[in-house]
Amino acid sequence: MSGHEFQSFFPDSGEVDMTDTSTSIDEATMAELRDLAGRYPQARSALLPMLHLVQSVDGRISPAGIEACADVLGISTAQVSGVATFYTMYRRRPGGKHHVGVCTTALCAVMGGDTLLEKVSAKLGIEPDETTADGTFSLERIECNAACDFAPVMMVNWEFMDNMTPAKADKLIDDLAAGKDVSSTRGAKITSWREAERVLAGFTDGRADEGPSAGEASLLGKSIADANGWAAPKPEDAK
Repeated sequence: MSGHEFQSFFPDSGEVDMTDTSTSIDEATMAELRDLAGRYPQARSALLPMLHLVQSVDGRISPAGIEACADVLGISTAQVSGVATFYTMYRRRPGGKHHVGVCTTALCAVMGGDTLLEKVSAKLGIEPDETTADGTFSLERIECNAACDFAPVMMVNWEFMDNMTPAKADKLIDDLAAGKDVSSTRGAKITSWREAERVLAGFTDGRADEGPSAGEASLLGKSIADANGWAAPKPEDAK
């Protein structure tokens, strides 16, 4: 074994802040965690949505949230922590009221994603994976939002903001900071990151059909096919 040691360039990426023991988890939250566990044939399958519920209550993966999930599922806190620190969608530190993600993968990068991230970072005065001092915004560099036909793409609380430019991003952030109504390009009105996390946990907010679900770029192929009378072959004819 040589004297060289592995050097991590992400020293804080896998750690939950165990020094912050504050929590808002109460008996109502525990009841909802048990409800989630009861929705699956194997209760442990509920861990991912349960962690989203923890985030909706505590704004992060908290030590109390880890213990609550472990207690409900009958597994160790180490097993819960292993899952919570594997996925980047779970925050190790408190997130902002509005969580902004900027895609910088391939096509979004070509279309200006890196510049967009730099401008948003400068506007908010924080780097990716940080939260503003007032707790209003947190920022993340996203690896592909699966919306390449609308590049470059941002997300706010997991809602799409398509075909973004620095000017559009600047206005978006100003409007959110001022508490104005902001709607996703292809989705619902922006609420808050915690409310979005509750939906990801499996508790509907009744707004699934609010706003358009598809944009012109996504439907272009279908529009061309319709205009030309094209259709997929029938299964029985595809021999």
